[in-house]
Amino acid sequence: MRWACLLLPQLAMDVVLRQHPDPDRPLVLVEGPHARRRLHSVNAAARALGLRPGLSLVAAQAIADGVQTAEFDPQAAERARQLLAAWAYRYSSQVSADFAHALVLEIAGSRRLFGAWPQLRQRLNAELAELGFRHRMAAAPNPFAARALTNVGDGLFFDDDLLLPALAKLPIERSGLDPATVQALQRMGLRKLGAVFSLPRAPLARRFGPDLLLRLDALRGAAEPPLSFYQPPDAFDARIELGHEAESSQALLFPLRRLTADLAAYLSGRDGGVARFKLLLEHERHSHREQHPPSEIAVGLLAPEREAAMLFELARGRLQHAQLPAPVVALRLLAEELPPFVPAARDLFDPRPQQALPWVQLRERLRARLGDERVHGLAAHADHRPERAWQAVLGDAPAARGKAPPPAQPPPRPGWLLAEPEPLRDAVARILAGPERIESGWWDQDEVRRDYYLVETARGQRAWAYRDAGGDGALTVHGWFA
Repeated sequence: MRWACLLLPQLAMDVVLRQHPDPDRPLVLVEGPHARRRLHSVNAAARALGLRPGLSLVAAQAIADGVQTAEFDPQAAERARQLLAAWAYRYSSQVSADFAHALVLEIAGSRRLFGAWPQLRQRLNAELAELGFRHRMAAAPNPFAARALTNVGDGLFFDDDLLLPALAKLPIERSGLDPATVQALQRMGLRKLGAVFSLPRAPLARRFGPDLLLRLDALRGAAEPPLSFYQPPDAFDARIELGHEAESSQALLFPLRRLTADLAAYLSGRDGGVARFKLLLEHERHSHREQHPPSEIAVGLLAPEREAAMLFELARGRLQHAQLPAPVVALRLLAEELPPFVPAARDLFDPRPQQALPWVQLRERLRARLGDERVHGLAAHADHRPERAWQAVLGDAPAARGKAPPPAQPPPRPGWLLAEPEPLRDAVARILAGPERIESGWWDQDEVRRDYYLVETARGQRAWAYRDAGGDGALTVHGWFA
């Protein structure tokens, strides 16, 4: 298992409940124009009264009078998802929010730090429950399969040898395919994903286009569509609107506790705590003439702190000694001076030049943490075929053992060479370089005759792609440039 997926099915409701002083009361989120208000989501107490998403607000009020309502805010839900992405950054540097209502993170490199998947899952569950977010979780060899598995259960995990049988039993409506494709497949009499896998690829491509084949290959791990990875921002800025006027600091303690807990979750992915931040108390305008600007309360700490309880206590002390010039309608926490992103174990890459680690010592520390099989040398091999031009060697590369360094490869060459070339599915915006012809391999019955190009796709990505020498057919991607 290399990837974990966190599905957040009730994120919009969780955003409201975690800021609500009484989350057990019946509560519904409403959306739509004023004349046609409908329920977007309901909490457990409202569901017990017979309310369901999609019901009109008028009908809901007739069924259960006095149920609390709140406006559905998709921007607030997305801000919460970004906060969770920053929290997940403590477990992996590869966190992606490309999937709707979910996060995926690479976990293979974190096993030596956080344990095997059962231990890591238990830890993730406990922290998400403390933060107040309901979720489902699954793990698989690729992020697309992990996302699909969260549609059918919580806690599922499969390695490479068990993934295909598990996906074959998946109902196609739970596979993550778009609704139109699912409906068309069901009309063909298909119910399970395994039946779709068994269909000939050419008729599928003609009927549904290449996107379906790419999606099926991604689920099985045969293709790796690129993901965009999350990078936490350089400032923490969160705001809670109270929904009423607070005239004393005591009424602000509940939202303050939530804001400091979110700040602590955000800081969990950074090396160190925050030394200072500020609270902004927003006031209501009481007349057309009178306008109170936000009251600012600076919170300075003697030492950087990252624990939620300590951040709350220090902020509460400053808040209780502040004078409120007017009732408060919203509370905002802003932290701009944040610690940098560096490894938590500073002895691995010591930033002090006078104590820089020799390469041999650094290599051995990497091996101790990651395992011998994950740290190896890289040596050039005298072969013009790109897939054979480099080879992994145990220990240091030959150049590091006293041999002459190999000549540099002619540019351009990608930093990421794919294990298996795959068709270029994105449109080519322009050709930046090429063709560069490579003809080699006649001596070992593995001859290649290719024309390579450096191309820029319509998405702005730069690919190293080829077609048969002298031909004008479709391009095949062999590598990607940073």
